[in-house]
Amino acid sequence: MEYRPRVADAAMTDLLAALGGVLVEGPRGCGKTTTALQHARSHVRLDSGPNVLELASLDPLGLLAGAAPRLVDEWQLAPTLWNVVRHEIDARREPGQFILSGSSSPRRDPSRHSGAGRIARLRMRTMTLSESGRSSQVVSLADLESGEPISGRSHMSYRDLAEAAIVGGWPALLRASHRQAVAFNRSYLDDLCASAIPLATGVRHDPVRLRRLLESVARNIASEATLESLAADVSADGGAFDPKTARTYLDALATVFALDELPAWSVALRSRSRLRTSPKLHLADPALACAALGVNADRLAKDPAFFGQVFESLVTRDLRSMVEARFGRAYHYRDNTGLEVDLILEFEDRTWAAIEVKLGGSRIAEAEKSLLMLRDARVDLTRVGPPVFLAVVTGTEYAYTLPTGVHVVPLAALAS
Repeated sequence: MEYRPRVADAAMTDLLAALGGVLVEGPRGCGKTTTALQHARSHVRLDSGPNVLELASLDPLGLLAGAAPRLVDEWQLAPTLWNVVRHEIDARREPGQFILSGSSSPRRDPSRHSGAGRIARLRMRTMTLSESGRSSQVVSLADLESGEPISGRSHMSYRDLAEAAIVGGWPALLRASHRQAVAFNRSYLDDLCASAIPLATGVRHDPVRLRRLLESVARNIASEATLESLAADVSADGGAFDPKTARTYLDALATVFALDELPAWSVALRSRSRLRTSPKLHLADPALACAALGVNADRLAKDPAFFGQVFESLVTRDLRSMVEARFGRAYHYRDNTGLEVDLILEFEDRTWAAIEVKLGGSRIAEAEKSLLMLRDARVDLTRVGPPVFLAVVTGTEYAYTLPTGVHVVPLAALAS
């Protein structure tokens, strides 16, 4: 299969030129290994057999021998390699020596060095609409930052977006049918609960409760549900489920990158408003939320309220991928007055942008008002500077700029 370029490719090239190694992390099946192989000159896969894992223990330097950059795939299966890689980077004194890829985080070990100054971290997610070829790619982040009016058109209909949300951004599903995609995503969830999390954490969580928690997260996708509300939802069958246990289960989901919480923005305010600090709940791909609840494209299209939540998660996935490939970060904003902004992008140079997400066009004016309120009455611009752009990302057809300078851009017209 022909390789489709990813937004992470440019970041990988830059990081390999600057540091001795790059750690590529992300959920299983998002394309980490395929992307890493585009940049590696040799590789070893630790999940290819027990003999390879034994070599990692008996002869780690031999395992690491090979043309640089050397890819060590699923490195977390032999976490002692981390310090060996770090020492090799110090000894060789050359950038671009190793690529480590992993679909789970190893258990914490105080003897494992942070890797600071030697190994950079690069987070990959499932494919954006642009990466999968669904977006018309007529509006880029650079276009939004330019200060000039935008124009363009999406070729995806409301129904097309519902289909895309159900299929997800898994590279393996690029040519899959809707039925095949539904089966894939349900199987993915089954594997998470039955084997992936126990293998990664060393703890056997109750698979029934874990599945019910996933369903609760799915119902609350793109929201700030509390541990108490999640625990109460799981306990609806009559069995007790403590909020602390809910946090433990969420942490387990995060270990295998199945949970992808969006943190709240910490910013200087000019008003007496107080920031809320709860993260928003997102899964590795919005398709998993639909699969957890048994929602197909027909049902999603007929439920605009839930589709709106799923669409926000879709937008969040795409824009996080884009901004993090540029070494930025994504957040959400909410204060005690009720003002909410769905996405805040912070770029590498500390400039920022604010984005509201609306599936349809009827609430664009409301979104515009929230964005202008954030800029004009909440954020202390003397300390953080003005936003480089304000935008409403929609599921509609046309891209344009409002008289206030707020951009309206369809998700399926965006490119990095």
